[in-house]
Amino acid sequence: MTTIDLNADLGEGAPDDAALLEIVSSASIACGGHAGDAETMAITARVALEHGVAIGAHPGYPDREGFGRVGGFLEGNPLYESLTEQVATFTDIAAQLGAGLQHVKPHGALYNDAVKNRALADVIARVTAEAPGEPGLIGMAETELEYAAERHGLRFFAEAFIDRAYEPDGTLVPRSEPGAVHSELAVVTTQAVRLAETGRVTASNGEEITVTAETLCIHGDTPGAAAVARAVRDVLESHGVGIRAPALS
Repeated sequence: MTTIDLNADLGEGAPDDAALLEIVSSASIACGGHAGDAETMAITARVALEHGVAIGAHPGYPDREGFGRVGGFLEGNPLYESLTEQVATFTDIAAQLGAGLQHVKPHGALYNDAVKNRALADVIARVTAEAPGEPGLIGMAETELEYAAERHGLRFFAEAFIDRAYEPDGTLVPRSEPGAVHSELAVVTTQAVRLAETGRVTASNGEEITVTAETLCIHGDTPGAAAVARAVRDVLESHGVGIRAPALS
């Protein structure tokens, strides 16, 4: 049976978190850099665990004003120290709830920057490798994030996006360009099924490309995110695709 993980980025102040946690199989929870605080981390993690949803840390550039979406915000040791603090804070809260981290997934501009920046990817991988419980790292396949995970001996979870358009080289069409985000539900559900079943997607130029996908991202701050997630899960399951978090071993 084909299986796929549905992950959502949560704890960022969006209204659909509780509803999404009834649908997804793993959650990346903001841990104080771009959004979130100890209270939101604890609340979100607790509800996730009640629903059997695997939890992970979602650290970002420490830029609350810009919501972690300003590229090149921080690097080197200052970034390492910030990410370490963010992940440690969330790890401690998870431990108080009797849980460990399944994964670490960088947020926003940090994710996008690290896809192409070896130094940034190494910082993220180093922080992940130093976290207790041997969590995995989520990122796009065949990018610096995957290569950094390999160098640091981490389990890597290849992520694909159901609501984003892809370039022919497998990267995402920048949000600044028309058509970068799919708004039609039928397009989103079709892309989700194709990614899960075949690992293929139609790029912006019409070319069919391969995109490795172990986990599919649902953006928690998208308007109507819970309805989209429910539709995606229902369509996947109707095609015989099981929904579950990837195993660490």
